[in-house]
Amino acid sequence: MSRVDELIRELCPDGVPYRSIGEIAECYSGATPASGVVAYWEGGTIPWMSSGEVNKGTVYNTDKKTTQTGYDSCSTRMVPPDAVVIALAGQGKTRGTVARTRIALCTNQSLCSIISNESINSDFLYYYLRTQYQQLRSVSSGDGTRGGLNRQMIRDYRVPVPPLAVQQEIVRVLDLFTTLEAELEAELEARRRQYAHYRDSLFTFRDVRGIRWVPMGELGEFIRGRRFTKRDVVEEGIPAIHYGEIYTRYGAVTRSVATHLQSGLASGLRYARHGDVVIVDVGETVEDVGKAVAWLGEGDIAIHDHSFAFRHSENPSYLSYYMQTAAFRHQKAQYVARTKVKTLSMPGIAKILIPIPSAEEQARIVEILDKFDALVNDLSIGLPAELAARRRQYEYYRDRLLTFEEAVA
Repeated sequence: MSRVDELIRELCPDGVPYRSIGEIAECYSGATPASGVVAYWEGGTIPWMSSGEVNKGTVYNTDKKTTQTGYDSCSTRMVPPDAVVIALAGQGKTRGTVARTRIALCTNQSLCSIISNESINSDFLYYYLRTQYQQLRSVSSGDGTRGGLNRQMIRDYRVPVPPLAVQQEIVRVLDLFTTLEAELEAELEARRRQYAHYRDSLFTFRDVRGIRWVPMGELGEFIRGRRFTKRDVVEEGIPAIHYGEIYTRYGAVTRSVATHLQSGLASGLRYARHGDVVIVDVGETVEDVGKAVAWLGEGDIAIHDHSFAFRHSENPSYLSYYMQTAAFRHQKAQYVARTKVKTLSMPGIAKILIPIPSAEEQARIVEILDKFDALVNDLSIGLPAELAARRRQYEYYRDRLLTFEEAVA
């Protein structure tokens, strides 16, 4: 029996009371000083948190700071350290995500700050609400990505309030898991930086003769994809890569896809073939634009119109690995349109020079990088596997520790 079990058996053998958040905490949202007023931001010292920053989990600093003038210009409020912050709205998966603060800060209007009273440990509340992500999204208004939570929904949401000794022991255990996971993440990130440095060095070709530097437009052709939407996605159908997945899901090479489209769309789509390199032409940052993945799976796959298939006669893995390097990013940057949404045109990317050694040298480089890539990205081996196992273990114990029988009133 764990220490938590012992405490529950001793202190609350008949179950745990549930209370609405409004009964145990104060809830308020923030506001945003006008972004176009320089005096509200330049030289700012007051931490100001945007909704996307809930993904930090524990907030020790904010990406932006406002001035006192900016703070006074709107209705945002200071949030003390050790509060819980939940995203009321946000694109994609942000809505319903929670974070905990470790500094005093203010927030934008899309965040609700929860300041606990003495009956509940704020870290306990943070961990519990992390288990409630899907439930929170299900009670929010609207549907799809347009749904939104509001402060009243948060106030009404019921949470368990076991004795403080139980809460504190649960926090101690989960903090230990969090620390161990953070250490593994830091080690894995260090390995990835090491890998990126070694990868880039392989493409310098200081001592290799016979290297040709060829514009991509002369190496092959570009085939732009055709648009499809989330409504077109099904569990089984035409295999496809959405451009957003190239940022987040895939490495330099993939042999399988996660997305499938309705079969009735087949004639209206465009496809990448085995060996094509699929390249993104749009993104929020210069870093995102031009991300690429080589398709080495069987058959053709549909591609979105914010990407294009590069069809060529070189080693596809070699080309894709080169397109991850600092040298490629340096060339690419001069052709990116620096509007609010960054774009890269086919005529621009066609001018980028690719070093082309012999087929044997390309294969040698790919063999080396495949091994390194697996060590830092393959979830079945090494540190990635250990980190994935640790996360599964953490989620199991977190859910077990935070499931309570409700006391009968």
